[in-house]
Amino acid sequence: MSETQKLKEIAFLFFKLGSIAFGGPAAHIAMMEDEVVHKKKWMTQEHFLDLMGATNLIPGPNSTEMTMHCGHERAGWKGLFVAGFCFIFPAVVLTGVFAWLYQQYGQLPEVTPFIYGIKPAVIAIIVMAAYRLGKKAIKSSELAIIGITAIVVCLFGLNEILVLFGCGLIGFLGYLIKKNKNSLNSFLPLLLFQAVSPEKIGSLNIFLSFLKIGTILYGSGYVLFAFLDAELVANGWLTRQELIDAVAVGQITPGPVLSTATFIGWQLNGIYGALAATLGIFLPSFLFVLILNPLIPKMRKSKVIRAILDAVNVAAVALIIVVCIEMAKDTFIDWRSIAIATLSLIAVFSYKKVNSAFIVLGGALLGFLLNLI
Repeated sequence: MSETQKLKEIAFLFFKLGSIAFGGPAAHIAMMEDEVVHKKKWMTQEHFLDLMGATNLIPGPNSTEMTMHCGHERAGWKGLFVAGFCFIFPAVVLTGVFAWLYQQYGQLPEVTPFIYGIKPAVIAIIVMAAYRLGKKAIKSSELAIIGITAIVVCLFGLNEILVLFGCGLIGFLGYLIKKNKNSLNSFLPLLLFQAVSPEKIGSLNIFLSFLKIGTILYGSGYVLFAFLDAELVANGWLTRQELIDAVAVGQITPGPVLSTATFIGWQLNGIYGALAATLGIFLPSFLFVLILNPLIPKMRKSKVIRAILDAVNVAAVALIIVVCIEMAKDTFIDWRSIAIATLSLIAVFSYKKVNSAFIVLGGALLGFLLNLI
């Protein structure tokens, strides 16, 4: 098969997955594994598992980076970019449409009851994500203490991004103490930019803000909401209600949840803001996969990097919990919102395989019906 044919095959496959992949990163990767391992046989099961492990060692959305790895395996660096772009494209377009509709009609009475019901449903989904991630992240009593500390300091107002990297540093120091070594054989490149704090946010500043977040975003895409809260809500560029609505749009559209950036960018500066936010949030993933892929085997064997990431993952779960608490303060305003959240929690914990999009849509319907009472 020629390179052109391979690229067309990659484009078709990942455009299809990007159009139907609801349910979050785990669901996306499950669909991917079925296609590239069992149906198309692009790689072995063992190699696919190696790539999955590698995505946890670099920042960015895991499922989107997995598409890039798969594309690279099939057709080199061109396949990487084609796979990533085609997987992201449907979500970005759909999110852009929702962003325009929200801007035009989001405050109308006919729409408000639906949005009202979506908010508590989203909180239930994020609680479930925190629960699942927490079970995997908390591997020791030391990591549990790090996580609890991260929650406390965030609730007292410390910047979430500083907390994330602070926990990574604690993990690094903990490794040194345990091993009692004075030198390291490997390192993890960590990039931390200064926060952008202009009086008026334009497309360039939107791009820089989302570029920063995309560069340091570890763990689940849900951690994005904590970063956005610290970067945009705290600076007064975005209301927490708009952030919650953006989360909802990210849930009811297929593909990567980071397409939420498109929605937020549109609210901040129209279509140019949407393009700037989308490019900023996804560009680091393309570059990380392209540059760090040859280093992945060595990184995976490095005990110091594993120690850092263990601490970072716990901090990421802590940030998700803090976001839930802050969202709950703004959302649980009456018995209706509490009832929707309770029913949504029962649904996500009782029917763990249910698509999160149905939870959000169910919340919207309940919000509409309860507001008729």
